[in-house]
Amino acid sequence: MESNSKQQTPNWRAFLILGRISNLPTVWSNCLVGWLMGGVVGWDVLAWLCLGGTLLYVGGMYLNDAFDADFDRQFRKERPIPAGHVKEKNVWLLGWGQMAVGAVCLVFGCDVSWIIVLLLVGSIILYDAIHKLVPFSPVIMAACRFFLVLAAFDASGNPWQGYALWTAFALASYIVGLTYVAKRESTGGVISFWPCLLIAAPMLLSYLVNNGRFFWMGIGASVVLFLWILYCLQFVMFTRKIQIFKTVSGLLAGIALVDMVAIVGQHPYWLGIMFLLFVSALLFQRFVPAT
Repeated sequence: MESNSKQQTPNWRAFLILGRISNLPTVWSNCLVGWLMGGVVGWDVLAWLCLGGTLLYVGGMYLNDAFDADFDRQFRKERPIPAGHVKEKNVWLLGWGQMAVGAVCLVFGCDVSWIIVLLLVGSIILYDAIHKLVPFSPVIMAACRFFLVLAAFDASGNPWQGYALWTAFALASYIVGLTYVAKRESTGGVISFWPCLLIAAPMLLSYLVNNGRFFWMGIGASVVLFLWILYCLQFVMFTRKIQIFKTVSGLLAGIALVDMVAIVGQHPYWLGIMFLLFVSALLFQRFVPAT
């Protein structure tokens, strides 16, 4: 009886690993960039956005492991469900529950259009359900971040701007390249070079849209992002000992740098906040794996 009770004791670290909480600073940076582009409509709106985004992200990660449970039992036995640290039934319940509450936070807490929320939630669930089955799953993952940024912008209630859409597309491009690399972490195979070019889209957008004094601010932020991307890609492109997890973890933290590039026209204070979120993601990865 004693051994059974020990097995049933919740392993809180396993729940943190399931939720990939080390990536939450990048969720908050996505919410922040959309909020800033919308015109800084209120701190309460930002708080609801971050809460809703957090619940949707963590819930989505729980469902990701729940959908992948059979795969993980064969190929990733160290994951919390096959390792026996958490019950699969509990993961399903917590995942769906967080998704529902997160959606409510966005719709009723900060008045995000229910259509955008449905698209965001639908993208998350679709990715979780079929990402192991289809080759275009990186595009679905990119849609999750795309609609998160649009949800944050929509919370402002202001008329839509082309820059918000282009920013969301640039971030989505970065995510497609990142997710393509991440897929090789569990399936193996050769890393092609062309998807990695998509990771550079935010820098191209910054070059095209910024002018005057913002041009050089954009160049400076883009250089920081470019150097970080090069550092991350060295573990899969420029070495005989491929370490995909280092590349993926670094690029995930780099999402905050992508958001930093997107807001170079804002007060430098916000650029510093974005950089701190980037550093926070790296620090969190020291305690909880990003993948």
